[in-house]
Amino acid sequence: MSNKIIIDSFGFREYDARWVYEKDINKEGVKILGKGFGTQVIQRTKKNNPRVIVGHDYRSYSEEIKNALKEGLISTGCYIEDVGLSLSPMVYFAQFNLNADAVAMVTASHNENGWTGVKMGVQKGLTHAPEEMQELKDITLNNRFIKGQGNEKEIKDFDKIYKKDLINKNKVKKKIKAIVACGNGTAGIFAPEILRGIGCEVIELDCNLDWTFPKYNPNPEDLKMLHEISKAVKENDADIGFGFDGDGDRVGVIDNKGNEIFADKIGLLIARNLSLSHNNSKFIVDVKSTGLYTNDDVLNENKCKTIYWKTGHSHIKRKVHNEKALAGFEKSGHFFFNQPLGYGYDDGINSAIQVCHLLDNQNKKMNEIINKLPVTYQSPTMAPYCKDEEKYAVVKNMINKINKFKNDKIKIDNQEIKDVLTVNGVRFTLEDGSWGLIRASSNKPSLVIVTESPNSDERKLEIFKFIDDLLQKTGKIGEYDQKL
Repeated sequence: MSNKIIIDSFGFREYDARWVYEKDINKEGVKILGKGFGTQVIQRTKKNNPRVIVGHDYRSYSEEIKNALKEGLISTGCYIEDVGLSLSPMVYFAQFNLNADAVAMVTASHNENGWTGVKMGVQKGLTHAPEEMQELKDITLNNRFIKGQGNEKEIKDFDKIYKKDLINKNKVKKKIKAIVACGNGTAGIFAPEILRGIGCEVIELDCNLDWTFPKYNPNPEDLKMLHEISKAVKENDADIGFGFDGDGDRVGVIDNKGNEIFADKIGLLIARNLSLSHNNSKFIVDVKSTGLYTNDDVLNENKCKTIYWKTGHSHIKRKVHNEKALAGFEKSGHFFFNQPLGYGYDDGINSAIQVCHLLDNQNKKMNEIINKLPVTYQSPTMAPYCKDEEKYAVVKNMINKINKFKNDKIKIDNQEIKDVLTVNGVRFTLEDGSWGLIRASSNKPSLVIVTESPNSDERKLEIFKFIDDLLQKTGKIGEYDQKL
């Protein structure tokens, strides 16, 4: 039984790979995945012994999964450079710093305990696109492996190099008191030290490593986590609150009054700040993001352009790269900064640093800065259960229905649909700028629902009711993770 291979094909997601460990993939399955990725790297780099950076997050089983993955990689001829306990951005940074050929980070990111996964990439600063994932799936499940003789070495103390890189070029003059919450995930041994290093006064919240995640999942979109940060900000009279996910590539932000600021609005504030010194820049935002970017006075004045694109860290970072954009922002808290601000990949700590620069550059509190933006009424990201094998068909059905509503001029809360964007699921915009989004989750068996109105909380709710009613009629929808 020990040699039995388990590797569920549904684990090959849109742009990374995620499974429930031992149920959907076992150690032997991970070895097979390593062989598949090693083969892919060799084929793409045309090198017999490409160098692959490998790291893992702080879950009880992540290191054994990493070791199995390495075994598979080495069997193809890959030379492994293991940077140990890592954040995803630290592994991405290592590819630049050590000039390696590829990366593989063992993490399930913000997914609940029991999940595992791998974020992979060959081209520097980018992770797998859907076509690369499909290629990997094909190689792996059909056992099309290259045989070779690789090796491995441990890169000790690489975390110090990563920390130093962020600290040395990001000092702030203003004393910023920051709550730093890490949900007992891996960011706890990185974020407080780095933010202290740039000059912040840091108050730690759940920064000790504990792979049971005893209080809440380290996910900056999780309302439990955000409420804890809000409470700590108010109790400590802090200037800002930051929440980081399990592998440190995302950040959530709470202002000095304890109010959650959705990441897309933080992105807009950062874009505004950057546009002052970077005229004619491009910014990429995902389809879940606020509609405020479209007609923003500051961005327009500085001749900046915003492009809405597919949700997903791999999609946005690739679009930022291809468009040579200055930055990209996702509502989930993935932010991407190109040179001179970063290396193009998503780094939650660098994102928090950019917020600190925003505070450093303005003689205002965070709530005063956010209040400069027009008021909108936004929903959190909501995820109703939908089977992996059904979710894309459900979304296709929604696209057809909403296009029909538009063509038939059927009104939602007395508003016609004026625009339908289908670059990723369906985002429909009403006459007053209110909008709703339905898309398939890239990494879980669920859909993703977001609504926003510039006019009222009621309209935001009516759009959600409209979407939910359509979905319920499909009979394919289960429970929501959270609801309005």
